[in-house]
Amino acid sequence: MAATTAQSGTLPSGMGICTTVPDILYLPELVFGGLVWILVASNHVQPQNPLGWVMFVSVFCFVMTFLWMILFAAGCHKNSSGWAAADFVYHGLAVLFYLSAGVDLAFITLVLKETLGLQFYQINVAAVVFAFVATLLYFIHAILSAIRWKYF
Repeated sequence: MAATTAQSGTLPSGMGICTTVPDILYLPELVFGGLVWILVASNHVQPQNPLGWVMFVSVFCFVMTFLWMILFAAGCHKNSSGWAAADFVYHGLAVLFYLSAGVDLAFITLVLKETLGLQFYQINVAAVVFAFVATLLYFIHAILSAIRWKYF
């Protein structure tokens, strides 16, 4: 079954979130956000402040995306335009969070390249890549949510 865009004036519920755009992006957002969380957590957290922000962003967005997906699957939105707006706002906020976290993580990785061992450097590089992939997924979701909200 091919992914379809949500009909104007409707929000999907149940398994419909697995077949409509932008809601089909929930699972990739969870996967890549979870990978950022795991990779940063498996690394030396030094310096604490920027990497603490990266951990906050990855855990916050993972938990909120999971809860958001469950709420949509359960049909708690009752097809309200307010939920369509909230979907856009949440994903826009997630884009800003992940973009700032990805830039922080990339900067720390470059600055500490010589002091990190090769293994930890490679883990940080992978975390940076996955953070920017998550940013892209959230950005696409935010744009498509804005379009859905506009036609709601």
